[in-house]
Amino acid sequence: MAKTIAFTNQKGGVGKTTSCVNLAAVIGKRKKVLVCDCDPQGNATSGLGVDKWTRPNLYDVLIMGEPIASAIHKTPYCDLLPSNRELSGGGVELVNLEHREYLLKTALSLIKDEYDFIFIDCPPSLELLTINALAAADEVIIPVQCEYYALEGITDLLYTIELTRKGINPALEINGIILTMYDARTNFSAQVAEEIEKHFPQKVYKQYIPRNVRVAEAPSHGMPVIAYDRWSKGAIAYIRLAYEFLKRENDYGKGKEGFGAGARRFISNR
Repeated sequence: MAKTIAFTNQKGGVGKTTSCVNLAAVIGKRKKVLVCDCDPQGNATSGLGVDKWTRPNLYDVLIMGEPIASAIHKTPYCDLLPSNRELSGGGVELVNLEHREYLLKTALSLIKDEYDFIFIDCPPSLELLTINALAAADEVIIPVQCEYYALEGITDLLYTIELTRKGINPALEINGIILTMYDARTNFSAQVAEEIEKHFPQKVYKQYIPRNVRVAEAPSHGMPVIAYDRWSKGAIAYIRLAYEFLKRENDYGKGKEGFGAGARRFISNR
């Protein structure tokens, strides 16, 4: 049965969708992965090369009662449950539905046995769609930009997660924190990373995601960065991050080899 992980941060522009898409694309080469695009912006959908107006989509599943299996689309990287701006109206329509917080969980439960991982890309806000994602998730991954307001944003998000635990999903856990847009040329990025690691020991992934123009360019071509420019710094960082993720899951890289050696083998085996 799939482990469901929500990629979430109430602050926008932190690399949430980018991390969700690229981890799914790398891990999808070895595992069965579904990306559920729960953000009405539909960036995960277009980032995996699927037209945002492809039907059926997540709106049809949640609001129109479309069977979830018919709304899942194949991509060269992983499976996708797409969305578009119609879903923003769906967030309003959800308010009047019974068990509205659990609609996504109920839908995903029908296909969980078909996947190893389900990644949910959440909207950058606290709304019913985000609550649905947190209700459906086993764990959350928090992408955090290496900037001044990062800790404040995490504090707000942890409060939201704690409320979700108390009222909706008591089993929800934090998988980890991904530090994004890391600039090794500045002391500031290192200071922010150090501060976050101090506050959240054992939760921060060792592999940081650097600022990289290829990562920014890839979505405009409808590709994850690992397909757009496999040997760019951004692509290699996401490959190493995927290796670290799977190693945490005890699904890859067992044994005494170091992180660097394991990641290099992961890359070369692709």
